[in-house]
Amino acid sequence: MTLLKAALLATCAGSVSAQDTADMVRVDVLPGWRAADGSHYAGLRLDLAPGWKTYWRSPGEAGVPPLFNWRGSRNLSGVDVIWPSPKPVPQFGYMTIGYDHDVVVPLRIRPKAGGRDVRLEGQLEIGVCKDICVPISVNVAQVLPSSAKKPDPAIVAALTERPYGAKEAGVRSVACRLSPVEGGVELTATIRMPKLGVSEYAVVEAGDPRLWVSAPETTRQGETLVTRAVLSHVDGRSFAVDRRSLRFTVLSRGGAVDIQGCSAG
Repeated sequence: MTLLKAALLATCAGSVSAQDTADMVRVDVLPGWRAADGSHYAGLRLDLAPGWKTYWRSPGEAGVPPLFNWRGSRNLSGVDVIWPSPKPVPQFGYMTIGYDHDVVVPLRIRPKAGGRDVRLEGQLEIGVCKDICVPISVNVAQVLPSSAKKPDPAIVAALTERPYGAKEAGVRSVACRLSPVEGGVELTATIRMPKLGVSEYAVVEAGDPRLWVSAPETTRQGETLVTRAVLSHVDGRSFAVDRRSLRFTVLSRGGAVDIQGCSAG
């Protein structure tokens, strides 16, 4: 853990503002449309310069986790971030999870008052990497008109790229075995599901920001996918693992599947 943090700090520049990042990434808000159920679909468009990468919600061993706050927004009850399927991206000898191309991240907005515009305003903190990693702070502001009814093709396309649910992908069961090891807990997850495609890779999220997860090792045995990872506390403390909070995202060239929780096994 200490060596990982040192390596990440050595390759990261200091945080910079949006005005200084035009050669790395451009970020803007697609205003989207108001759906029949009263929710509003918008999108964050990240236009990456050639060679630059950015991170998914769970960035992997050495990535920068994206953070959003929407303080300053008006007529806003909540925001759901709907991540398109990412890919494993090797970086500086570690495995990170993210995007090596331009990406639109859909947002499902819940207005406080239906029939009225929403002003979406806030700050994004994201990381982009090429030869170095740069944490970027970006301020965004966009009016989302209640009168907009026509779906934006870019947002619709991004929505179709989100992972399948467990039922959609034919996941039959997920069992987790936890074993104490030096410095943490080894997790072995056995997922019974059909093969998704070539180069399957399982991302493990602990559901607790204080827990660090090592790069998983994923193997397939017939109709069963097995992934192993070590969980440890960022402060070196003892901890408990809630199997219901564990989240598995299986990635492959044939698609992705999002699985929440597991049973003892």
